[in-house]
Amino acid sequence: MFVRWSTAIAAAILLSGPALLQGAIAADKPTDPQIAHIAYTAGVMDINAAKQAQKKAKNKDVKAFAEDMLRDHEAVNKQALALVKKLNVTPEDNDTSRTLSKQASDKLAELDKLDGAAFDKAYVANEVAYHKAVNGALETQLIPSANNAELKSLLQTGLKIFQGHQQHAEHVAAELK
Repeated sequence: MFVRWSTAIAAAILLSGPALLQGAIAADKPTDPQIAHIAYTAGVMDINAAKQAQKKAKNKDVKAFAEDMLRDHEAVNKQALALVKKLNVTPEDNDTSRTLSKQASDKLAELDKLDGAAFDKAYVANEVAYHKAVNGALETQLIPSANNAELKSLLQTGLKIFQGHQQHAEHVAAELK
């Protein structure tokens, strides 16, 4: 289930850029409730990015990638909410989730100004950078910070899924060149 949270975290990173996530999380060790909020916030942001790509993308592979991301991240939010309820954790707003929300909004606005092949390339490049950042954040910050064993295990499983997402994004990016 927390694999889905990890996907959500990845989404936030995608939209905000690698440096932001690493800097925001590195400032303080997040608690489990903060990790939960970061994950849910990220999920919402990635869903919005995928929906934008579905509308604006012209390349069939980019559209298919966006469909995969939308499907995965919508499932993520459902799973994240179920896990939060099961663990009786109240997600806690924090500087990281607020910063990610602001940066995601800015990135969506930036991508919205692009059309055609320029949009496709920018969206996919952002996805590649995002997944690299998410994988790094999971390995170095989020997994080590998680106290709940179930949460930690799900994050570790999520890392494996995100590594697959990164490979998929890199493949699509290579095809666009």
